[in-house]
Amino acid sequence: MSININLLPWREGWRERRTRQFYGVMLFMLLLGVACGVVVLHVYQQQLAAQQQRNAHTSTRIEQLDNEIADVQRYQGDIGRLEEQLALFHTLNNERMSTVRLFNDIAASVADGVVYQRLSRSGQQISLSAVASNERQVSEQLRQIADMPGLGVPLFSEVASGQDDSRRVFQFEVRQLSPEEAVSMEKVP
Repeated sequence: MSININLLPWREGWRERRTRQFYGVMLFMLLLGVACGVVVLHVYQQQLAAQQQRNAHTSTRIEQLDNEIADVQRYQGDIGRLEEQLALFHTLNNERMSTVRLFNDIAASVADGVVYQRLSRSGQQISLSAVASNERQVSEQLRQIADMPGLGVPLFSEVASGQDDSRRVFQFEVRQLSPEEAVSMEKVP
């Protein structure tokens, strides 16, 4: 007697269970993959948001620094203009002091009987025109100019008779010395 055992239904059930198990594992893996993808996406979104925030902060800071650089450049321009104005002020102040020294020296050097008619200045060179009663007063005036510490040696240009022939009109040029030159000239014996 032979017994026939039909394994086909058992195999079919086993195959079906294995297929369901496979599909279950596949579904689980798919859900796990989607969950991992969502987690990775979330992490990347967080990193992207953090980077965008850093970029925004950096852009804001760069804009602030650009504004500060523009302010510094504006201040440097102001400093340059102020330095120019200060240099001009010093120049004008030195010229004013030089003019005061010149007139003080000229006034202190006036000999008796001499009257100045004209004084012109070009830099340090002074041109003078004066009237004296005689040649002795002319030479005395030139000597007194030469003795002034703030003035150089006068260069006599010309002497002419005045309108009434009793007066002498004379012209000379003299160089005004800077304060440093005047001090060094006083020390020379």
